Amino acid sequence: MTASAPLPPMPPGHWLWGHLPERARNPLGLYLDSRQRLGDVVRYRMGYIYVEQLTHPDHVKHVLADASARYTKGTVFDKTRPLVGNGLLTAEGDFWKRQRRLAQPAFHKERLAALGARMTDTLSERLPAWERAADTGTPLPVFQELMRLTLTVVVRALFGVDVGGHTDAVGEAFTTALEVTNERIISPLPYQPWLYRLPTRSNRAFRQAVDTLDGLVRGLIARRRAAGSQAEDLLGMLMAASDADTGDTFDDAQLRDEVMTLLLAGHETTATALAWTFHLLARHPEVEATLHAEVDAALGGRMPTVADLPRLRYVGCVFEEAMRLYPPIWAIPRVPVEDDVVDGFRIPKGDIVILVPYVTHRHPDFWPEPERFDPTRFLPENSKDRPRWAYLPFGGGQRQCMGNHFAMMEAQLLLTLVAQRFRLRGVPGVPVVPEALVSLRPRGPMPMRVERREGVPRVRVA
Repeated sequence: MTASAPLPPMPPGHWLWGHLPERARNPLGLYLDSRQRLGDVVRYRMGYIYVEQLTHPDHVKHVLADASARYTKGTVFDKTRPLVGNGLLTAEGDFWKRQRRLAQPAFHKERLAALGARMTDTLSERLPAWERAADTGTPLPVFQELMRLTLTVVVRALFGVDVGGHTDAVGEAFTTALEVTNERIISPLPYQPWLYRLPTRSNRAFRQAVDTLDGLVRGLIARRRAAGSQAEDLLGMLMAASDADTGDTFDDAQLRDEVMTLLLAGHETTATALAWTFHLLARHPEVEATLHAEVDAALGGRMPTVADLPRLRYVGCVFEEAMRLYPPIWAIPRVPVEDDVVDGFRIPKGDIVILVPYVTHRHPDFWPEPERFDPTRFLPENSKDRPRWAYLPFGGGQRQCMGNHFAMMEAQLLLTLVAQRFRLRGVPGVPVVPEALVSLRPRGPMPMRVERREGVPRVRVA
């Protein structure tokens, strides 16, 4: 039956390069337009590689859950190994299952809640920079500021306050390593480790950045081991983790890889989602007004805590709707290890299958007026009948992002702190353009004007 099934429809492309030129120019437009014209299963030729796009929630569930054993992550993720090693992002099979079992307890909601006060303090320390921007009228580079802020949060959550003055060095090194990793992932060249050992400027910068990160991370792990301490931060939780059945623990090399993975997953994607949230709020003052009203009524001007988040329903809805329109992980690749059939179409073994949350989140069968920014979609009474797999900002199935609760907690606290005090507005003449790299980020620093809300006291940091 598999062999007799037809291949999916394919849009017209270049005689030699296929759809690579369109993929390079405007991948979001290519994938969205192809679904609208050809349906939920579409085939592309990217040079010598064939790619199948699946965008219906049922297809997403098939690949990530029902038939997940037939799919691997593929070589795209191998291009991140020089940075994150064999952590949860890249590991496969039994080794991944072992790592996941060990790490999972550190990310339970109850344990993360203990980090809430540290998170709020860290976020508050950066708000005076927003106040200075409001006082001087100088546009704040919001995306750049959010990247710095979320990195500080995740570093402190991982290591406590031990990192101290190293935060800036970590930020610079990680930014460099991430930029090079982005370049490698979007390159059409296959994964070849020897290419990354060539003495090019990019490779040298990457190696120097990773050496800086390795020196810090391995040094912290060694000092913790020597002291025999189990601090109440994520590194301490991971070091104390033990498999109940086997007694296995993380060795130092595995700890290093998991820490690097958490640095990667824990700051850029959250910063990206928050940047789009502030962009959307600036364009929809009626949504912003509802957000301000909820925050003011719930908190009365005091600092938010993790315990407040269940009552700040609209805050969560705003962030979720922003991730619907601009999911940080906008495409999820998989590779079938055997021929498969999806919706009557053959998916050949060895092709690349891409699930595209950016497109699934705009599927008109599940999202009325899909381009409209409407946070009320996520109120419980409005979302109870929506298919689970129509929305996947954190992926799904066994490999759903383990840090989703951490990201939601961080984002809602920051969004609340900013909404208490400020309004953000775009800078006239400065367009905000999506850039579909590893994450769906705004191109450039995204400058915005910061306006102080009337009658709101200044931030006081102890």
